[in-house]
Amino acid sequence: MDQKIICLAAEKTADRLQEFLQTLEEDDLANLLQNQAVKGKAAGALLRAIFKGSPCSVEAGALRRLKIYTCCIQLVESGDLHKEVASEIIGLLMLEAHNFPGPLLVELANEFVGAIKEGSLMNGKSLELLPIILTALATKKENLAYGKGELNGEECKKQLINALCSGRWNQQYVIQLTSMFRDVPLTAEEMEFVMEKVLRMFSKLNLQEIPPLVYQLLVLSSKGSRKKVLEGIISFFSELDKQHNEEQSGDELLDLVTVPSGELRHVEGTIILHIVFAIKLDCELGRELLKHLKAGQQGDLSNNICPFSIALLLSVTRIQRFEEQVFDLLKTLIVKSFKDLQLLQGSKFLQNLVPHRSSVSAMILEVVKNSVHSWDHVTQGLVELGFILMDLYGPKKIPDGKTIETSSSLSRMPNQQACKLGANILLETFKIHEIIRQEILEQVLNRVVTRASSPISHFLDLLSNIVMYAPLVLQSCSSKVTETFDYLSFLPLQTVQGLLKAVQPLLKVSMSMRDSLIIVLRKAMFASQLDARKSAVAGFLLLLKNFKVLGSLSSSQCSQSIGVSQVHVDVHSRYNSVANETFCLEIMDSLRRCIGQQADVRLMLYEGFYDVLRRNSQLANSIMQTLLSQLKQFYEPQSDVLPPLKLEACILTQGDQISLQEPLDYLLCCIQHCLAWYKSRVMPLQQEEEEEEEGFYQDLDDMLESITNRMIKSELEDFELDKSADFSQSTGVGIKNSICAFLVMGVCEVLIEYNFSISNFSKNKFEEVLSLFMCYKKLSDILNEKAGKGKTKAANKTNDSFLSLKFVSDLLTALFRDSTQSHEESLSVLRSSNEFMRYAVSVALQKVQQLKETGHVSGPDGQNPEKIFQNLCDITRVLLWRYTSIPTSVEESGKKEKGKSISLLCLEGLQKIFSAVQQFYQPRIHQFLGALDVTDKEGEEVEVSVNERAAFQIRQFQRSLLNLLSSQEEDFNSKEALLLVTVLSNLSKLLEPSSPQFVQMLSWTSKICKEYSREDASFCKGLMNLLFSLHVLYKSPVILLRDLSQDIHGHLGDIDQDVEVEKTNHFAMVNLRTAAPTVCLLVLSQAEKVLEEVDWLITRLKGQVSQEIVSEEASSQATLPNHPIEKAIIMQLGTLLTFFHELVQTALPSGSCVDTLLKDLCKMYTILTALVRYNKKSKSLTYTGEKKEKSAAVATAMARVLRETKPIPNLIFAIEQYEKFLIHLSKKSKVNLMQHMKLSTSRDFKIKGNILDMVLREDEEEVEEGTASQHEEENKEPAKKKRKNK
Repeated sequence: MDQKIICLAAEKTADRLQEFLQTLEEDDLANLLQNQAVKGKAAGALLRAIFKGSPCSVEAGALRRLKIYTCCIQLVESGDLHKEVASEIIGLLMLEAHNFPGPLLVELANEFVGAIKEGSLMNGKSLELLPIILTALATKKENLAYGKGELNGEECKKQLINALCSGRWNQQYVIQLTSMFRDVPLTAEEMEFVMEKVLRMFSKLNLQEIPPLVYQLLVLSSKGSRKKVLEGIISFFSELDKQHNEEQSGDELLDLVTVPSGELRHVEGTIILHIVFAIKLDCELGRELLKHLKAGQQGDLSNNICPFSIALLLSVTRIQRFEEQVFDLLKTLIVKSFKDLQLLQGSKFLQNLVPHRSSVSAMILEVVKNSVHSWDHVTQGLVELGFILMDLYGPKKIPDGKTIETSSSLSRMPNQQACKLGANILLETFKIHEIIRQEILEQVLNRVVTRASSPISHFLDLLSNIVMYAPLVLQSCSSKVTETFDYLSFLPLQTVQGLLKAVQPLLKVSMSMRDSLIIVLRKAMFASQLDARKSAVAGFLLLLKNFKVLGSLSSSQCSQSIGVSQVHVDVHSRYNSVANETFCLEIMDSLRRCIGQQADVRLMLYEGFYDVLRRNSQLANSIMQTLLSQLKQFYEPQSDVLPPLKLEACILTQGDQISLQEPLDYLLCCIQHCLAWYKSRVMPLQQEEEEEEEGFYQDLDDMLESITNRMIKSELEDFELDKSADFSQSTGVGIKNSICAFLVMGVCEVLIEYNFSISNFSKNKFEEVLSLFMCYKKLSDILNEKAGKGKTKAANKTNDSFLSLKFVSDLLTALFRDSTQSHEESLSVLRSSNEFMRYAVSVALQKVQQLKETGHVSGPDGQNPEKIFQNLCDITRVLLWRYTSIPTSVEESGKKEKGKSISLLCLEGLQKIFSAVQQFYQPRIHQFLGALDVTDKEGEEVEVSVNERAAFQIRQFQRSLLNLLSSQEEDFNSKEALLLVTVLSNLSKLLEPSSPQFVQMLSWTSKICKEYSREDASFCKGLMNLLFSLHVLYKSPVILLRDLSQDIHGHLGDIDQDVEVEKTNHFAMVNLRTAAPTVCLLVLSQAEKVLEEVDWLITRLKGQVSQEIVSEEASSQATLPNHPIEKAIIMQLGTLLTFFHELVQTALPSGSCVDTLLKDLCKMYTILTALVRYNKKSKSLTYTGEKKEKSAAVATAMARVLRETKPIPNLIFAIEQYEKFLIHLSKKSKVNLMQHMKLSTSRDFKIKGNILDMVLREDEEEVEEGTASQHEEENKEPAKKKRKNK
């Protein structure tokens, strides 16, 4: 039969074929077709023949076709056919679909929809036909029966798609169905249906099925709905990541449920690649992505900024046209995130309203962690981002002064945190990805070399961390490091020291690197630039410190500790130690040559020798001999010659140029420290060994003893430095005398420390110490006196003291706390001199100041944070005891001496130490406070919190301040009071804002401000600042501001002199002297901060609204969560309006107060305008309207304050903008919001010629009088309004 059909089809006309087909039963035809197809015979030819004999113009033919279509679809779905046969059949069906009449197309499409909903499709091959059917249907213009009504083809298609998207989809056909829609012409609305349906299916699919589906979606998105697709994909993976993290951090037993981490990351990686590929082909998709994520940063970040979207952005940076935009977006996101965090941390008001936000930095570091799953497309972006952050937000150069980095773990500034994040990104990426290590190292080294002039400490820290992580791995990059060494002689000294310290672990592993460094350093030693020679000395000293010679004492701080055991391989074996000895002695030989160079180079050597000796005790002989022979050049051997040192030889005169040749004071200082260390550490172990070596040490001891005795006997005349000497910096003699004076003072200080340390509390030695101090004091007084008279400040610049921090600590302890009976008599010698005790405390102050400015102190162990911390604890304990046990009032009533009293110096020292400890030792605050508490030695096991310890110290200082304030006004020491307030501010930062101790501190400060009145402006400012800084961490300060503004108004009076203002006296601290400008400027700056917070909240609300508009279904509930925020904003602004209302009517002195007030008012109106524009709901508006009554009075009273001030035009503009939007809102909300507002005068004008002529003829003065009276007229009304205060 099949042959017959085919033969008939071959004829020219189809009439006989039609007749034959009509004689057949439809089922026979279907069976025939089925048999042919299954056997794989000429099913295609048969099908063509049947179609030829079933024209659609004849109803029977059309129905036969429908039957055949249905049969073929079932056949294809059955899976019984060969692939080729099935494809051929589907191809033929596609070709013929357009000929169908509309009703049959609807029927066919409905069958498909039914089959999909029921899940009766077997392999989905027939789905290729559906787009052709839907497309054909869309072209039908006539009305077709669909359901109960009639629709045209386009509408039928829409209904079918709707039905299809609202039904269930079997998960195995999701990808095919999505792919099918690519071929269907869709309207925007239909596109939305389809996208939403497919995105809803994500959660029902296996993870591995999602990437191909995303690919299909992206192809489909080229027709539209790009934003929807991106939003859906990002939010799906954001949720998935959250669930995954919760499961991982949850119970371990949940492992059965979770998706393996690796699988999830691989899927995410593939999807990111798909999206990036799609963006390359369709730029619009990229723009949409950026637009979507930019919108997200306005509202709540957690909606669409997540590790997945950040990884996606970083991958997009590989597309050149988007690179810059993406990095800009990421930079903005990061800095905004840190700024928001800073804002939230500083305001309890915001913390209560806004939940803690997810941090972008944590997300980026999570991306780094996830990138281990072969996300190579993300790593390049990560590295670039890391460097961009470090370059942009690293420490900046201050024109005069050093840039210092705080080592505190929580650096407060957003920029510092962004730079730190950049370094963390690079370090973590370096650890994970071997392939990119070389590039990171190269880029860091390039920056170290090329940015020599700007601060690069952050790059050196990163380099140090990288080297510490994997020294052996970096051996492969040694050529790059060696290449960097070639530039050493051109780099600043600080950079050289940082660089060598960072790569030092590499030098222990790689001999070739060490050798190339030595060659570079030797060359540098004879370079013409002084800096290069200093770099050479620094490099050699570092090498000496870190290569131990066999037999050296182990020191607890032996070398930079390296956490990776691999570095210790072979370094300390016997062979190496012998090699190290030769190597070190060779370097010592090189360094001896430096002793003949400039003072700066020698000085570096002397400062470095002590550290070398402490870490490499076998070099003691070599070092001490070098120092001894150097000292002999300047030492007078005859014991009766005064002075004992040849100061002339230390000074170099070249023509008119006079400069220091030998820093003798540093040389002696170095000898003294090395000798002390040698005696305490090496001598006890060497008693039975050869005697002759000790000759050096004996010689040095004798020399120092002799110098001491002769220095005491010497008069200033012996040094030619008496009062009549010339110290001016303009003459050669003056410069020479100044240098000599500083040398003598330095030598005296070194000898004071030497004699005290060997004294063993002998009275004679202490008398010698005092005599040396008197010599130092005389010279110091002469220099200060001359500097005071002359205009030069050179002599006034205090040189760093030569006393070591450890010695200052011991000396202060002995002077103030040593109560041992046997020491009593000898210590009374030193204690009898008030000046000596004051000197000891002031040196401690100087050392702490140096620590705050540079991060280290001069002298031995000055670079060792651990030792500095211990000494600080000891010094603080002594100063605290001295200040609390002998108050300033007691001390000052006894003697009237010029200069600060010792107690005041102690307090100043405490203030500096507290701030330095918070800056550099934040993590060890607990230990520090514990060390101050001398009382609890017995009950050590009881754990006391930082809060309680800090509160205990705070109470001591509160008592002192109360005693001060209780004294008479004329006895009030404002300097001390201000220091106490600063100390209290520092200590209060250690209190937890939620603790009862904090609340206690706040109420105490508030009580002081309310009850005590002092006319000292700086004290008032300090105390008020403390009050505000505490208050904002407890609740919003608007009520406080309102009360203060009433006080200011009361004290300064009203701008209308007829109005008598009632005095409120909330705060006694506000009085006529302090009200303006001190308190006034303070409250205005606080009001500005509150306005910033409100502005931030409004921006946040706007962002949320714009996101909610997108998802309409959520909009009905959208108003609820924002209600408390809106209410809070209105409360804040309402109270602030009252505050400004008071100040606007106050007779403020013209100048900064008025300018700031106008600037803040301008801000206030801008924010009111922003709020009005945000507000679309009248529910919260009626409330707003009531609160804003006073703004009218504020506006009109302004003109009276100061007409000529610059900010006024801006303010008027802001007020008019506010009024404009308020009128709009009144119309929209049907609430009369203008009820209490007096509209500004209209300023549009027209020139009338005749009037102009008249005016020009008039006298200028009359015009001025006229305008003045006109202004008076205009402003009378508000004045009446303000008489409420009478």
